[in-house]
Amino acid sequence: MPVNPLFASFASFASLAPALQSAVHSRTRRLVLVVVAINALVSVTLVQACGSEDPPSCRNSQCGPCEATVERVVDGDTIELTSGEKIRYLLVDTPETTKGKLDCYGAEAKAFNTDLVEGQVVQLDYEPDCTDMFGRLLAWVTLDGHDINAMLVERGYACVLYIAPSGADRKDELEQLQAQAKAAKKGMWGACEEVACEKD
Repeated sequence: MPVNPLFASFASFASLAPALQSAVHSRTRRLVLVVVAINALVSVTLVQACGSEDPPSCRNSQCGPCEATVERVVDGDTIELTSGEKIRYLLVDTPETTKGKLDCYGAEAKAFNTDLVEGQVVQLDYEPDCTDMFGRLLAWVTLDGHDINAMLVERGYACVLYIAPSGADRKDELEQLQAQAKAAKKGMWGACEEVACEKD
């Protein structure tokens, strides 16, 4: 009895099915391996790129770190870093809260400074005269693009204190901020009968 050609073709295809299935699985496995290898290569490249970033730079970096974490706030115008260095804010003088003194608005200035920077990573820039007479580093302090020195004066927490030559290029700018704060009676200018740092 002659074999129906349709049945013959079906039988031939059925005999090839295991081989085709094996080939598909093999190609799938190879594709998966290629994807895994590409992902691994991308991960290594990203790690290498992150590890090769340049360290932060700043003005007069020979004075001290350009970036650091604030361990604690000493008062309104002084902070201590986790590395142990003390930073005195340039051109800024807040009412005293140390050495037995408690000037009007000193506690508020310290609290404001604490809320801003304690525990935060700050950026530091220096003047050619690195330190004051007490060995503290003199610095411009920035956090997330905000100029902390200027902010203290602008909000009425600090007077401008200029000791030549450090800060000469920004003296007029901060004195203008002080005049505006005083006119608007911001902070200590409106709260205190006598502003201690103004007469220093």
